[in-house]
Amino acid sequence: MSVRVACLSPYPEDVIRGLFQGRFAVDVTFVPDPPCPDEVRLAVAEADLVIGDRRHQHRLDRSVLEAMGRCLIVQQPAVGFDAIDHEAAAELDIPVANAAGYNADAVADWTVMAALSLLRRGSWGDRRMHDGAWPKREMLGRELGSLTVGVVGLGNVGRAVATRVLAFGSRVLFADTVSRSLVGATQVALDEVLAASDVVCVHVPLDDRTRRLIGRDALARMRPDGILVNASRGPVVDEAALVEALQGGHLAGAGLDVYDREPLAADSPLRGLDQVFLSPHVAGDTEQAEARLLEMVGSNLLRVLDGDEPLHIVNGVMRRGTAKPPRDPRPNAEE
Repeated sequence: MSVRVACLSPYPEDVIRGLFQGRFAVDVTFVPDPPCPDEVRLAVAEADLVIGDRRHQHRLDRSVLEAMGRCLIVQQPAVGFDAIDHEAAAELDIPVANAAGYNADAVADWTVMAALSLLRRGSWGDRRMHDGAWPKREMLGRELGSLTVGVVGLGNVGRAVATRVLAFGSRVLFADTVSRSLVGATQVALDEVLAASDVVCVHVPLDDRTRRLIGRDALARMRPDGILVNASRGPVVDEAALVEALQGGHLAGAGLDVYDREPLAADSPLRGLDQVFLSPHVAGDTEQAEARLLEMVGSNLLRVLDGDEPLHIVNGVMRRGTAKPPRDPRPNAEE
C-alpha cells in the first residue's frame, strides 16, 4: 500500500516523487488543465496528501473538501491560498499550509525594480531608444533614496521590501493589521501611508478584508505624483479605479505583476498606458525561489508522514489523525 498524493499543480511526476526522497512508496494522481472540477473531486477524494494548484485555478471549495475523508494536509505550493476554502477546511479538521516566505526576496527585488523603472522611466526610455529616439530630456527622474516609501503589509515580502529601500536611504512608513516593528521604519495608519508616501507598495494576502483594499477612495488619498506597486494579488486593487486615476493624471504611475483576471486581457487599458510597468505574475519566479519552494513543500509533507506537526498552517488545524502511512517496503528505501 502506498501514500496517495493528488497534485493539482503542473509539476512533472519525477519532481513530485522526488519530494519524498525515496522514503515512501508514492501513488501520484495528476489532473488535467482547468477547468475540470469533476477530475479534481475524484483525484482528491482518496488522497492522503493534496498538493494545491499554484496557479490558483483548480479550486477546493467546501463541497470538494467534504469528500476528502483521507486527507492529512492540503499543501499549497505558493504563498497565496485563496483558491482553497481554508475556513471550511478548518471546520472539517483538514490542515491547510502554504509556503510562506519562499519567494519573499524575489518579490522584493521585483518591487524595487518596478519602482525604479517608474521613477527613472527606464522601460519607457528603453522602448524609445529601440525605436530610434534619443529621449534625454524626457527622462529626468527621481531618486528612490529621497522619497518616502509606504509598505502596506509588513509580512515576509513587505519586510524584505522595506529593508531594501531603507538601504537606498528612503523614509519608510508601513501599515499592518497587527503591531509590528522594523528598525528604521514607522508603523502608521493606512490612510497616512497613502497620503504621505511617494511610492506605495502593496504586500497583503487576498481575503474578504483586503479585496479592493486599494479602491477609488484609497487611490484618491495618494499623492498626484505618487506611484503604486502591486505584487500581492490582483483583486486587492480596484483595477478599474486605478485605470481612472492613471488616465485622469491623479497618479504618476503603477507597477503591476498581478491582475483581476489572468492572463491580462489583450485589450486591457493598462496595456496602453506608458506610465504603467507590467509583468505577467512573475515577481516571485526565480531559480532560487523555485528551489526553496520545492524544499519547503517536500519537507512539510514528510513532517506530516512522520507524524510531526506541519509548518506554515494557515487555518489553525495543526494535525489530522495520528496514523502513519506505510513505509516503502523496498530495501534501503528509508536511507
